[in-house]
Amino acid sequence: MAPHVPRYLVPFHPKSVSHYFTDVLIIGGGIAGLRAALEVDPKLSALILSKEQIQESNSNYAQGGIAGVLDEDDRYEDHVSDTIIAGGSLCDREVVDLVVHEGPQCIRELIEWGTNFDRIDGRLALTREGGHGRDRIVHALGDSTGKEVIRSVVEMVRSLPNIQIWQNEFTQDLITHDGVCRGALASDEKHGRTLIWAKQTILASGGVGQIYRESTNPGVATGDGIAMALRAGAETRDMEFMQFHPTVLYIAGSSRSLISEAVRGEGGHLVDRNGYRFMTDYDPRGELAPRDIVSQAIVSQMEKTRHPNVYLTLKHLDADFVKRRFPGIYASCMKFGIDITIDRIPVRPGAHYMIGGISVDTDGQTSIPHLWAAGEVTSTGLHGANRLASNSLLEGLVYGKRTGRNASEKALAMPDRFEAINLQHPMAEPSEPLDLDDIRNSLKSLMWRNVGVRRDSHGLEDAVDTIEAWCRYVLPHQFDHPRGWELQNMLLVAQVMARAAYLRKESRGVHLRMDFPQTDDAHWNHHLPMRLSDLP
Repeated sequence: MAPHVPRYLVPFHPKSVSHYFTDVLIIGGGIAGLRAALEVDPKLSALILSKEQIQESNSNYAQGGIAGVLDEDDRYEDHVSDTIIAGGSLCDREVVDLVVHEGPQCIRELIEWGTNFDRIDGRLALTREGGHGRDRIVHALGDSTGKEVIRSVVEMVRSLPNIQIWQNEFTQDLITHDGVCRGALASDEKHGRTLIWAKQTILASGGVGQIYRESTNPGVATGDGIAMALRAGAETRDMEFMQFHPTVLYIAGSSRSLISEAVRGEGGHLVDRNGYRFMTDYDPRGELAPRDIVSQAIVSQMEKTRHPNVYLTLKHLDADFVKRRFPGIYASCMKFGIDITIDRIPVRPGAHYMIGGISVDTDGQTSIPHLWAAGEVTSTGLHGANRLASNSLLEGLVYGKRTGRNASEKALAMPDRFEAINLQHPMAEPSEPLDLDDIRNSLKSLMWRNVGVRRDSHGLEDAVDTIEAWCRYVLPHQFDHPRGWELQNMLLVAQVMARAAYLRKESRGVHLRMDFPQTDDAHWNHHLPMRLSDLP
């Protein structure tokens, strides 16, 4: 571990904090964590920790849908092929096969639990998004799939007496002893700090989009899970691969709302400030090219036209269809006086999905015994160097189910032993107060500028050095509130991301190096693992 990175964020002593015992601890309340909880054996206790309200997750805000081979004319081989092509030769074929084959059953389970996917004449309404060769994406409420899925799964979880949910609970760190995960340290305003001892722990804490100035992610996505795993000694990999969604609503004063991939899937056109439809200049698939290509094309066109954004236009589509298919996007844009049936929507790329993360095997096991992980916090090998649209909720479902089942089986085999190990982390010396908002905003701007859609050696070196300097005085500081802990987690994760991006001297998928524009299979057709011990 780098010398300036303390093992734990906050001081604690087992005699001065509360203790709680559970069989399976799940950190994160998105689709992966909720699905994991549903696999825990009824004879076992399970506890879900949610940083804010259970609905506040990337999963809840997912618009597009869930990809799966559900149509009789579709084939597993085609979904596998589309995933691998989008992934820039870094996909793990075994993992892709596993997820694609197990996904449809997971979608059918959602339907059994009351998820109301959109239908046409009684049949699932399947649509297509960038990179898919067929219509294979189920969606709900038009463009609010995540909201409907999370609703139904939360209801299912709350119906089971062996599962508890603690909301507004900030998980500071994983607790490890003798190289084994023993649970976590968490806190809330009402109860203070609690040592939660668990036979098995599952990390499903989501992504890191808040590290960037422009992002589709909600405020909770500050990389806490990856940071706590790094401090515990876990291996991460592919941290250089952050996917930028090409079409994020770009209006001064608005949140950076996602404009779903499905808008282009249903026939939306991308045009520049002059009304020129430019995507076929960059790829023959036009607007249906994979996200990395579309994002890079938009940035190039913005530079050519010296304009801060491009535009999505749907005015050539039937207005009633547009309102019915995209009610959420229609309502969001109307707040700013934009009628998407006739007006152009200003868009530009924004940080959207963390492809890299904690290394896991096909069972969801991390490099630390008794610690599992699922969802966006992981690197499974499914996405390679670029995630195919609507494969994220799919991965969360499949790996949530697998990790929940495997952790449950391991916990069942362990005896009930309610023991609090004598671990402690002393209080650090007081230090000068810091302007957290200034550091946070500086970090987000630096990451957007130097570790964004386009990268080069000079910018990445500057990012590594600058973040390292911030880390040296911010990480040893002990805070007593989430805003400080989030900043420390963001800095740690950003440091690893920038260093990984600097090391990968090629362009592949979402990682575009302007000084190494070609894909270099001879030297770089492999994953890039990284632990804290690899940092200087």
